[in-house]
Amino acid sequence: MNNNQPLQTQSTLGAQVGQTPQVQPVRQNSMNQANLAPKKKTNSGAARIIVIVILVLTTVVFAGLFLWMLTEFNTLKADYDKEVAAEIAKAKDEQSIDDAYKCQEEKDFPYKIFAGPVDYGELNFEYPKTWSAYIAKDASNGGDFEAYLNPIQVEPISNSTVNALRIRIVNRTFEDVAKEYQRYVGNRDSVLNVESVTVNGATANLYYGTIPNTDLSGYILIFKIRDKTAFMQTDSVLFKESFEKIIQSIKFNS
Repeated sequence: MNNNQPLQTQSTLGAQVGQTPQVQPVRQNSMNQANLAPKKKTNSGAARIIVIVILVLTTVVFAGLFLWMLTEFNTLKADYDKEVAAEIAKAKDEQSIDDAYKCQEEKDFPYKIFAGPVDYGELNFEYPKTWSAYIAKDASNGGDFEAYLNPIQVEPISNSTVNALRIRIVNRTFEDVAKEYQRYVGNRDSVLNVESVTVNGATANLYYGTIPNTDLSGYILIFKIRDKTAFMQTDSVLFKESFEKIIQSIKFNS
């Protein structure tokens, strides 16, 4: 045998012993790591699906709530609009009734205020607003006061023309005027009657029948105002109703 051969073997071993052995990677671990990666991707995808499902369900729920609330709002608004419309219609009906009542009231009692001279007791009364008034003598310088009223326009002043109302305030006592008219009461030529009435709390004479010195049938009212006497006359029985309302509204300062 060759004596040197063992030495070589020992030297080779020594060299091998002195070197740090290299560790070879284990294939099984690499395979395990490779197998773990797909599992992580699978878990992440499932989480995403869950989140998406939750978001979709949440959206659906909120959309449903929104639609429900919108439906309720529209229903409430429709009911409210109906109530408002009903109230408006009711108010319009009430206003229409009120307007109709006022219109009828104006037709039934469409009066203005007539005012006489302040120095002559300030005679005033209500008369139809469709009548015209004409002041013939205003007594601004003393003397008699004269006024005429008639529907639309006053007719020319004469003993033969008809006006709805003639007014005079004269500087004569009530007793003198009443005595003058008494001559015509029961007269065959002028059938005139008289009755006592109250005007503004004072006693007055109301004559009716044929108006003296005319062919007209009407009414004459005489009453005392301070130291003077007032005449109010209608030339036709057609104005009887208006004349009676005028008498009821007479006011003056005694």
